[in-house]
Order: sequence, then structure tokens, then C-alpha cells
Amino acid sequence: MTEEKTQGDSKEPGADSAAEAEGAAEAPEAAASGAEGAAAQAKELAEARKGLAERTADLQRLQAEYQNYRKRVERDRVTVREIAVAALLENLLPVLDDIGRAREHEELTGGFKSVGESLETVASKLGLQQFGKQGEPFDPTLHEALMHSYSSDVTETTCVQILQPGYKIGDRIIRPARVAVAEPEPGGSSDAADATNDAAADAKGDGGDED
Repeated sequence: MTEEKTQGDSKEPGADSAAEAEGAAEAPEAAASGAEGAAAQAKELAEARKGLAERTADLQRLQAEYQNYRKRVERDRVTVREIAVAALLENLLPVLDDIGRAREHEELTGGFKSVGESLETVASKLGLQQFGKQGEPFDPTLHEALMHSYSSDVTETTCVQILQPGYKIGDRIIRPARVAVAEPEPGGSSDAADATNDAAADAKGDGGDED
């Protein structure tokens, strides 16, 4: 029985050496295969990241274009509304002028006063603004000069009388203020300077005579 066990446990000479050699040969192949797999995964990951970056850039570009489109639509909507409101209110300006003249002459009374004030309130809510005040500097972008004169009381071209108030909606001028303007008298500054110099010279001469 001992002899059979001994014979069963015995191995062929060189069997272990052959197995070790085969394992040693397979190790570099496994390492090379693992390296190739890692390289392939890294390449796939890089391509995926590149694709993700491209898609993200496309989405950002589309979002920016959409935002610009919304802004254009909003600007167009506001512009169209302003044009429509301006066209409506422009036809009401003669009525508003009549209401203003009636108020100046203290004729805006009774039911006419209530209707006039209601109309002015509605026009104001629609964005209509009145401008033009006596004494303000003349601005050709805001004022239309219907009368012209010279005055020693002004130092620059000035609106001395408002013949018709101006109206605007936002920055859009519906009608410029129609005004009478006055300019400084020609040579007024130089004449005043000459008069001052003459007075100073006379005073100096009087002082010399006393000595």
C-alpha cells in the first residue's frame, strides 16, 4: 500500500520546470494585453470627453442664440407698441392743446374739466410726456423756434415763450415744443466791457486831476 502511494505521488522529471516556463512566457503576453486594454480605454475616454465638450459648446451656442432671439423679439414688440401708441396719441395732440389753452384761460370747468383731465390721465398712462418750459436753453432736438428776438436778459439762446408744448414717448419725440427764442444782443458783452473800461478810465482821470 505504501508503495502504491509513493508511485502515485511521483511526478515526471522536469514537469515543474515546464509549467514554470510556460507561466513565465504567458506573463509578458498578459501584461501587453493589459496595457493595450488600458490604452484603448484611455482613447475611448478621451474621445468621449471631446464629444461631450463639443455637445456642451453646441448647447451653449444654441442657448445664446435663443436668448438673443428673445431679446430681438422683445425689442421689436416694444418698438411696434410704441409706434402704434404714438400714432394714436399724435391724433389726440390737438385735443390736448385745446384742453391746455382752456386751462390757461380758466375755461376748463364743469363736465369739460372732468373729461379733459381723464383724457390727460389716460395719455399719461400710455407713456405720453409733455416737455418744454419757459427759460430753458434752446435745444434744436427738442424745440422748434417759431419766433426769434434779441434780449439783454439772456446769455445764451433761450426759450422765452412756449407756444405749444412738446410731447414724447420714452425717447421718441412725437412733437417738438414750439417756442419763441431770444438770443443775446449782438455785441452786448463787448459794449458792456467797453463801458466798464471807460468808467475805469474816467475814474482814474478824475483822481489825477485832484492830485
